[in-house]
Amino acid sequence: MKAIKNILDPKKLSTLLFYSSLVAFIIAFNFAHNPAGGWYQQFMPNLPNMQISDIYFLDSLTGWAVTGNGMPNDTSGYILKTTNGGDNWHLKYTDFRDFSRVEFLNPSTGFVSGGYATGARIYKSTDGGESWFAIGIPQGGLIYLDDMSVLSEDTIWVVSGTALVGGVFRTTNGGTAWTQQTTVRPDKIYMYNSRIGFIGVNGISGSPKTQKTTNGGSSWNTVVNEGFVDMYFLDSLTGWRAYNVTMDKTTDGGITWVYQQLPTGGNIITSQVREFSNVNKDTIWGVGGHVFYPGIGSRGMIYRTTNGGNNWLYQVPDTGININTYFFSDFINKKIGWSYHPLSGIHTKVGGDSIFYPLVNINQISSEVPSDYKLYQNYPNPFNPSTTISFNIKNSKTVKIKVYNIEGKEISMPVNKKLNPGEYQYLFDAGSLSSGVYFYSLFIDEKIIDTKKMILVR
Repeated sequence: MKAIKNILDPKKLSTLLFYSSLVAFIIAFNFAHNPAGGWYQQFMPNLPNMQISDIYFLDSLTGWAVTGNGMPNDTSGYILKTTNGGDNWHLKYTDFRDFSRVEFLNPSTGFVSGGYATGARIYKSTDGGESWFAIGIPQGGLIYLDDMSVLSEDTIWVVSGTALVGGVFRTTNGGTAWTQQTTVRPDKIYMYNSRIGFIGVNGISGSPKTQKTTNGGSSWNTVVNEGFVDMYFLDSLTGWRAYNVTMDKTTDGGITWVYQQLPTGGNIITSQVREFSNVNKDTIWGVGGHVFYPGIGSRGMIYRTTNGGNNWLYQVPDTGININTYFFSDFINKKIGWSYHPLSGIHTKVGGDSIFYPLVNINQISSEVPSDYKLYQNYPNPFNPSTTISFNIKNSKTVKIKVYNIEGKEISMPVNKKLNPGEYQYLFDAGSLSSGVYFYSLFIDEKIIDTKKMILVR
């Protein structure tokens, strides 16, 4: 470490020598410290024609998963459990149901809902998912249960988009009796508490809309003419919702929603959040988008924000993991979480990979062919929270801009694409970084051209 400090001490080097040493250090550091990926793949046991429809983890070891019927002629839906963080899954229950939701209140008590041609069912476990028994269901089970929200052993909400008999149903006695709260037929529900909640119609059983109740379902009011696929509220005012290709945030209880920009550009094919997992008010993980790499194919994206969604970054787990889209996300803290495809998934114990990529925001400001490749000093510098990085491209090449911290560790690669000759500007947003000295390098076809220093001041 003393040798590293000597190398990086600008007082002991001329400007030229300082940057030359820095470039050499960065290359050597990353060559010698190429860490293993922060994710590893997990697999389900053989589930013929069945696909995972939901996962739920209570802690770092204990979790459950359910599957739907793969085809109308399949004989079973499955309830599975893991006690080693998803490395091994064990079948606990089967039934001819299209299971869609699993929730646990504590290590002992959990619920699974779903339905298929033979009718809806809600199952309950009181022994940690080792065994399951059916409880009472609304409409005699002659509906498809699209979604469920469990507040306690007694209070459970379900929704159904089934024609004529669907709606929103609530029990306050553990399923002995159910009350229909509205004839609107939503396919999503999120209840913040016994009084405040939301239902979403995503166009399957009616015009898209999100409705809110503040009196336990006695009345519902439309707050936006869009549905939602996932929702979470931190308190009665602050919440997030995902819908199609948008991620939105509210600070007034869902009356108004503010659009949050997801990463786009580069190799990204589709950028959308299908499901997200809030760790706290700042850190949220999400899944749903995918990128495409020539010669490799599609790979799923993992999203993360550390400032409540003001800036969303993404990463693509090791391309050796052949998963083209992730549907489910569950994190129990900043480091430990799971992202799953309907057939398999990935798990991290260290907060994912170390490198996150932001929105690709490159503007070509001149198409005049420059005489050479050149990296300019960022402006402004110092900066907070964003700065412009300019560079010249002589020939059509693959261009990378990599950002490093003071220790020489690569923390971001905001530019990674083939560009035509010309002059470019890239808006670098450091919203997720802390104050300090950073360095950025221009690479052309994997060859480093130059490195500059920039200073982030909070």
